Amino acid sequence: MMEVLAARLKKYRDQDLYRNRQFSQDSSSIAFNSNDYLGLAGHPQVAEALATAAKKYGCGSTGSHLISGHHYEHQALEEELAEFVGRPRALLFSSGYMANLGIMQALLGRHDTVVGDRLNHASLIDAAKLSGARHRRYRHADVASADENLQSADGGQKLLVTDGVFSMDGDIAPLPELAAIAEQRATCLMVDDAHGFGVLGNRGSGSVQAAGLSVDQVPVLMATLGKAAGVQGAFVAGSETLVEGLIQFARTYVYTTALPAAAAAALRVSLRLIREDEWRRDQLKTNVNYFRNAAGQLGLRLLPSATAIQGVVAGDNYMALGWARQLQLNGIGVTAIRAPTVPKGGERLRITLSAGHTTAEIDQLVEGLARLQTREPEVSRGQ
Repeated sequence: MMEVLAARLKKYRDQDLYRNRQFSQDSSSIAFNSNDYLGLAGHPQVAEALATAAKKYGCGSTGSHLISGHHYEHQALEEELAEFVGRPRALLFSSGYMANLGIMQALLGRHDTVVGDRLNHASLIDAAKLSGARHRRYRHADVASADENLQSADGGQKLLVTDGVFSMDGDIAPLPELAAIAEQRATCLMVDDAHGFGVLGNRGSGSVQAAGLSVDQVPVLMATLGKAAGVQGAFVAGSETLVEGLIQFARTYVYTTALPAAAAAALRVSLRLIREDEWRRDQLKTNVNYFRNAAGQLGLRLLPSATAIQGVVAGDNYMALGWARQLQLNGIGVTAIRAPTVPKGGERLRITLSAGHTTAEIDQLVEGLARLQTREPEVSRGQ
């Protein structure tokens, strides 16, 4: 078995697919590869809430929510999240991956069908596979293709699933149109709003609210709390029936240790800042527009995105790795994204902007990108 694994690893190295863990940038580096869209991960009030609660409640929750791990900080956060996204109930999970697995396992069986966007996050794809349901994938953001797949699904229940904001391309799903066909085809619509929560919509309540859709139109809403919210975890929001059903039947909820109460306390502060600090979303929009205007003049292949996620297409693994390495050597943290995470030929630099970035820092990034056009990638194969 280990020999087979070693052969697979060698093949990954030879094809420039090998992934290496990177230490977080030190204070001398500028991070353009973080999902901290609003600059809340290091906010002093969030950090203080975490530290104070850890001293009071300890560092761990000691068990699952159904045994010893459910704290009033969790309960208060769930109630505040539900109110924030305009839904009757919300339920905390330890991660977005676990939430997606739990949702589909609880709602679907082998006679049912999941219809999902081809560029959905890996957790949605894995969740569909592991649910035992039939899994169909439609062309990216193509409502007609989604409808064709729904119409051809035979028997059982149907779940239409999409990211709200796609994690690699940064574009926003056509949610109103998807909601319309879901209603027409008697299908439940689920939205993974990991990259829209905190950033889009009124007060940052997400892509579903920005699209003007109700809980009846989007019965299942999932969002993560480690990106714009700056801490960790995830939540699912919806009806009383949905949340009670997940508490009873979602194995990734029932059999997982709860988030620490200290994390929930920190998230309550983060949620308040998301609601109150509209200037953070305004600054993020300003930074996105500034970057796109400056980078658009370089002749690079920039993906059409109006969100914090900006992709610069390199076209192959070797070039993407080389570009990332050049920028890192100049104190700029950017990640190379390669197949199979993105389609072959779409290998890219994934640049993420934050409300915390200054104009001078964005200028430094653009200057680094400009130099990429005239230099050979400084990276050896398999690194």
